Amino acid sequence: MPDRVAVLSDIHGVLPALEAVLAEPDVAAADLIVLTGDLAAGPQPVEVLDRLAALGDRACWVGGNADRELVQARAGKSSSIEVSDWAAGQLRDDQVARLAALPPSVTLPVTGLGEVLFCHATPRDDEEVVLVDSRLDRWAEVFAGLPAEVGTVVCGHTHMPFTRLVDRRLVVNPGSVGMPYGGAGAWWALLGPGVQLRRTRFDVDAACARVAAESTFPDAAAWADEYVRSRHSDVDALTVFAPRDGR
Repeated sequence: MPDRVAVLSDIHGVLPALEAVLAEPDVAAADLIVLTGDLAAGPQPVEVLDRLAALGDRACWVGGNADRELVQARAGKSSSIEVSDWAAGQLRDDQVARLAALPPSVTLPVTGLGEVLFCHATPRDDEEVVLVDSRLDRWAEVFAGLPAEVGTVVCGHTHMPFTRLVDRRLVVNPGSVGMPYGGAGAWWALLGPGVQLRRTRFDVDAACARVAAESTFPDAAAWADEYVRSRHSDVDALTVFAPRDGR
């Protein structure tokens, strides 16, 4: 049973942000790094997947909707998101195969927390929306069928960090490493024996310049300016996402 687990979600192909988190002493010392999806759909997809693959058995990968959409785009079903279609064309065949094989969820014991289910959006779907203020019957709906022994659920997808209780279950969203809503920096979580929401600050100007210089995505500079700088607040994001949680 791992004592400390670092959770990185929604990296979205931003290598400088990923490198900043991996340099954190608590991430370097963690027994396990769990990646909860949407890893490569962004301006540096090949480099990010190679960096994650280099973690070897220290990393446990879970698939997200954007990972699935990269595989689908590679097979000819284009995405509505320009950077995803571009990223799909950059990936090597072995990287596409790895993304195609990712599980939708993983359940692991963590010291102090017991059985923890890691997923991307919800345990049953990789793109449905639940938020910090979603009503309890919505949470009950998306958690229906979960084994009773799962006392903690870790999800990503909405790029905003939170922890809350839902009918005796702890829910954790680590936020986003590469596309944060609500403030610049790379957001992640450290589990065991409790839960810490963490934010790694890095030189955003340098990161944006590096993405613009190193990526061949035609709109890399504008993409980095919008997302790495976190131009969208949590209020903006909640306003957009709220109708999607069934309220």
